[in-house]
Amino acid sequence: MIVYSHSKLSTFEQCPLKYKLRYIDKIKPEIEKTIEAHLGSSVHDTLEWIYNSVKENSEKSPTLDEIINHYIKIWKKELTQNILIVKKQLTQADYFNKGIQFLADYYQEYYPFKDGTIECEKEITIKLDENTQIKGFIDRLVYDLENNRYEIHDYKTAGTLPSQEKMDQDRQLALYSIAIKELYGQDKEVLLVWHYLAYNHKIISKRTREQLENLKEETKNLIKDIQNTKVFLPNKSILCEWCEYKSICPEWNFEIQEKVSEKILSKRINPFPEFKEDKEREKMDIWD
Repeated sequence: MIVYSHSKLSTFEQCPLKYKLRYIDKIKPEIEKTIEAHLGSSVHDTLEWIYNSVKENSEKSPTLDEIINHYIKIWKKELTQNILIVKKQLTQADYFNKGIQFLADYYQEYYPFKDGTIECEKEITIKLDENTQIKGFIDRLVYDLENNRYEIHDYKTAGTLPSQEKMDQDRQLALYSIAIKELYGQDKEVLLVWHYLAYNHKIISKRTREQLENLKEETKNLIKDIQNTKVFLPNKSILCEWCEYKSICPEWNFEIQEKVSEKILSKRINPFPEFKEDKEREKMDIWD
């Protein structure tokens, strides 16, 4: 059984070379994570702790001071020495303070955090076919008793706010909703809820049965593309600034560019091959 995740699929779409370095070659990057990733994980961990605390003791919800203290502890514990800060005008303290503001705003909006939360970091599996699965973790799963529906909540610490139209096309939570319907009933309504913490804003979406069936087919086709890929080319974009493999990418490292060019020449690859149906294309990976 081959197992994929949303992040794995997204990495291939973002940059096939990054996908190969991370998931096929399993190269450990020099830079373990970015400050944005650290901020995201620290805030996620704290929000998970809040709801787990309420589940353990429904009579008492954490105070804002307790929440901030937990965040501080996690921030210090998980902070690495070589963490990458791309935006040089900002410091670690700036990102740390962002997290404080996110949590303070969330506290004001959702205290005492009693909304029917079933589980945090719930692991789900979607079987696409006999040989392929999608696995993932739901930040927070809620059952709305009044409306008899489930809600998949996801926290975002990004500095940009997407449009409703974009989130109505989002793949990750839509895939997760397939798993929830398989668990609790195909007739159950499932809401997809994103909390954009930098804006203290919530975006809500949902999918029809037809849309979910189409999504499964699109995902299977994407996986076929990944499995059939022989040459994992880099895709240069603004996201490269946050890539942990930038130092070994031929788009940014001149020495690697030369080695790749030499390898292509030694293989005598014709950049303009003849288009003949009966001619077998040479299969190779220039990044080996």
